[in-house]
Amino acid sequence: MASPLIPSMLTPLFSSPAMRAVVDDRVRLQRMLDVEAALARAEAAIGVIPAAAADPIVKACQADRYDMAALADAAVPAGNLVIPLVKALTAEVAKTDAEAARYVHWGTTSQDIIDTALALELRAVLDALAPDLDRAVDGFTKLAGRNRRQPAVARTWLQHALPMPFGLKLAGYAAALARARERLRRVRREALVLQFGGAAGTLAALNDRGLDVSERFAALLDLPLPDAPWHTHRDRLADVATSLAILAGTCGKIARDISLLMQTEVAEAFEPAAAGKGDSSTMPHKRNPVGAAAALAAATMVPNLAATILAAQTQEHERAAGAWQAEWPVFPALSLLVSGALAAVADIAGGLELDTERMRTNLDATQGLVMTEAISFALAGKIGKQAAHDLLEEDSRKAIAEKRHLENVLAEDPRVTEHLNIIELARLFEPMSYQGAAQTFIDRLIASIPTRTPKRS
Repeated sequence: MASPLIPSMLTPLFSSPAMRAVVDDRVRLQRMLDVEAALARAEAAIGVIPAAAADPIVKACQADRYDMAALADAAVPAGNLVIPLVKALTAEVAKTDAEAARYVHWGTTSQDIIDTALALELRAVLDALAPDLDRAVDGFTKLAGRNRRQPAVARTWLQHALPMPFGLKLAGYAAALARARERLRRVRREALVLQFGGAAGTLAALNDRGLDVSERFAALLDLPLPDAPWHTHRDRLADVATSLAILAGTCGKIARDISLLMQTEVAEAFEPAAAGKGDSSTMPHKRNPVGAAAALAAATMVPNLAATILAAQTQEHERAAGAWQAEWPVFPALSLLVSGALAAVADIAGGLELDTERMRTNLDATQGLVMTEAISFALAGKIGKQAAHDLLEEDSRKAIAEKRHLENVLAEDPRVTEHLNIIELARLFEPMSYQGAAQTFIDRLIASIPTRTPKRS
């Protein structure tokens, strides 16, 4: 089971295969053992433990040597997983070298191992998200370019507002995802650091060699070395959690739009079709927005998980009781859910189907009312803004009451024709004649997107 907060049968619904591999229980156990192995190597290199002790310890740090169920059971009275793990590791080393076994977990504490393993895990989490982020950004960028002059309805309060190029909406998606990508790049650089402080954050057990060990330890794990241990200062983890939550929220916004665009009454855009995707158990005609639903479900759950990490910043003195422990099940669940939301959105970006004829039909559905602002401002220069607004409001109500096209109603109103001839009026009813700076905004949004996530070795 990857996370106790998500039942194993449901995990594939809400996560990506790559993320399930990252937070797999045995992989997580191996990370803790990797930290123990790196500590032994660092201490042996500095001369804190005998050089001969490192190799037996490192060789014993293989997750498949340990009974995970037994460790989990033993963690209950111990209070964390590392305490029984260290006992098991010590026993495993002693099988081949009793002298080396004396130096297992030397000068450190359980929290050092758990927090440093978490830093390694979150680094792997962010790396697992990177390919889908690239897919999503690239997909929406390409769609924006292809649809930059496609007329569509801009909707405010779920109502028809003005015409817009559909590419502007898509470019907005790409840019928002790219900003999320930059946040994750930043926290990967800045927030994921070594934790090594010993029992109370002083490294007193290592006497005057603590800093030397810290430097070698950090180098072996390729983690930045912070200025000091951070046992009860969890701001870096809060930064990671909020960055993940923002990404989930961006995916949720996109998914909300797509689910609305897929409504039968709208039918302008659709998730990629695939055999069995979006089927109903009773209605053969249905094409449900299942990808969008998965992303929306994740976007609904993730803020509450991130809030737990934020609340867990309130930790007492030098080592916490309760708040620290609350983080343990939350980060895997948070990682899984964000990965599922992003994977769904990346799939949508890679194969979004558009019905451009329906977009135009919907643009015309209000019989010209969507162009009232354009006409109002054209008249405002002649008769004043408020007078033009009142005139358009009156004629719009007449068009609605009589079920007529607004252009025809205006063409019969001398207050309009006195200032706008038939040709000018017709031009004002062409949707793409009224897009303001939209094309520039598309260019600027696309230009704001940095390069793809660098490949990592």
